[in-house]
Amino acid sequence: MDGMDGLPRSRDSSLIQASYKRIDRTRRYPARMNTSVGNSADFTRRDFFMTLAATSAAASASALTAATPALQSTPAAVDPRFAISEASIAQAEKLAGISFTDSERAQIVKSIGDQLELFKARAEFGALENQLAPAQVFRVLLPGEEPRARSSAAIEKFSRRGKVAPDNDSDLDWASVEQLGLWMKDGKITARQLVARSIARLKKSNAKLSNVITLIEGPAYTEADQRDFEMKKGKSRGPLHGIPYGVKDLFDTAGIKTTWGAEPWRERVPKTDATVVSRLREAGAICVAKTAVGALAYGDIWFGGTCKNPWNSEQGSSGSSAGSASTVAAGCVPFAIGTETLGSILSPCTVCGTTGLRPTFGRVPRDGVMALCWSWDKIGPITRSVVDTGLVLAAIHGANNRDASSVSMPFSPPRLPNAKGLKLAYDPSWFEGQLSSHSDALEAARACGATLIERKCTPPANPSVLLTSLMAEAAAAFEDMTRTNADDKLSWQADEAWPNSFRKTWFIPAVELVQAERIRRVFMQWMREVLADVDALILPPYAGGMLVVTNATGHPTLCLRGGFDAPNAPRSITLIGHPFDEATIIGAGAAIEAQLSIAGGVGEKRPEMPWM
Repeated sequence: MDGMDGLPRSRDSSLIQASYKRIDRTRRYPARMNTSVGNSADFTRRDFFMTLAATSAAASASALTAATPALQSTPAAVDPRFAISEASIAQAEKLAGISFTDSERAQIVKSIGDQLELFKARAEFGALENQLAPAQVFRVLLPGEEPRARSSAAIEKFSRRGKVAPDNDSDLDWASVEQLGLWMKDGKITARQLVARSIARLKKSNAKLSNVITLIEGPAYTEADQRDFEMKKGKSRGPLHGIPYGVKDLFDTAGIKTTWGAEPWRERVPKTDATVVSRLREAGAICVAKTAVGALAYGDIWFGGTCKNPWNSEQGSSGSSAGSASTVAAGCVPFAIGTETLGSILSPCTVCGTTGLRPTFGRVPRDGVMALCWSWDKIGPITRSVVDTGLVLAAIHGANNRDASSVSMPFSPPRLPNAKGLKLAYDPSWFEGQLSSHSDALEAARACGATLIERKCTPPANPSVLLTSLMAEAAAAFEDMTRTNADDKLSWQADEAWPNSFRKTWFIPAVELVQAERIRRVFMQWMREVLADVDALILPPYAGGMLVVTNATGHPTLCLRGGFDAPNAPRSITLIGHPFDEATIIGAGAAIEAQLSIAGGVGEKRPEMPWM
């Protein structure tokens, strides 16, 4: 045996490891890698993809699929351009980081036809619906692991009381969901009043910030009148009764456009509501806007422009829950719904100074929502206060039979902010070279009565390894767009944008994907060890590769405003909790939030928006 793993040294994994090292860990997706292949001028782009697929046949099962156009028979048997030779196998080996002998290549060429037939048969099945998930279902809890949920008893009454009544319209614009609910219950405000104020601000905000794709006026006023009628009859649906909100334009809304922020779908009108939209309506909330989303859930660029940050209208809001964070930060809606696959809640909340909760994977059902990565996608609320995240999550969580990954676990929002007695762990390296606001948040946690525990949290591998499955799932979700050249219609065509990312992902070796999923389990086991004797982790949002790690493992994460780097540059701090123990990080986060406001008025600061 030439190598420690029993494989000949010519099949050294160092090539794969080298490719991992070329991944830029500071970016959401891998940096551009050199995978170019020659292309004749008279080829169509579909021909080009088919050629690439043919030359990488041995390297990647998914690459072989590319040799068959969707819903068409393969031309490989009759067109010499698509013939697979020993030379093309040798070229494909470079993509897989493996090396075969001449005799092995000859054997592959001789027998590869049967394998191609399998992929042809799959393609002939037809295009698959976007939300059709793979048979394998990802579960957050490891075998034998029980949820460590310590949620408090359900709220029967609001736990805190601010002003008896609003003094002016500004109070309505910036009040929390909790406060608005109190005023609504006490008859100090009406749902129509809130909806009218929200719609007026959304119009002004959108003209400057491009943070709304579709404004929902008529239906919103109709629902507002219904909520007011119910309240007059003494019927309240709960703390969200009559509260306006925005929803990321990935969520189906019956009879109202759901565009996914992308040109090919800008006229798409679904017939039914997503479950989350239905549950919020049942809870009394009123949808007033489909908020801007980076095309196909990436970034802040959509077909209408770039969604901007209310604190700095020259800056993008980040994404992809771009409009959800921007509208909440601008005082247009008290809460909005976002999704996250890899930073799409945490990143815009950090830029816009809002609060975001990314619940445990599977906590909230995703049917009726555009799928990007079936084993990574999560739904969560964006608000201006930590307590409000719990009120919204209470209305939308729980399994249904249309999302195989969804689960039902007990949850009720904590009554009061509370960090006393909690053990919060952190790695000192996470705070090295970070902003003073991050250290201030750490001290605020200590001042709240939490015990801070230093520990080294070194991941078992480069977290970027985990991105392999994300990229493969995303490319599979939009296979038909790539095959039909519909990706040419997307506004953003940079190297790191979806069109190019999807194309190069066709050349991920199937073996590499399986191995990446096995390493994903290693990270799940590591996270269990890291959290074993503590209640949560506290850290800056992008520290230590934990954004990638926790999105892959499915752990819940809370992002709250931690301070300011400059007068108009809010910064956040995050708490990572045990699976299905959102209540603990909400309680702790609310306590830290209150302490930061006492110390420096962090939570009371609002963006200057002269256009409003």
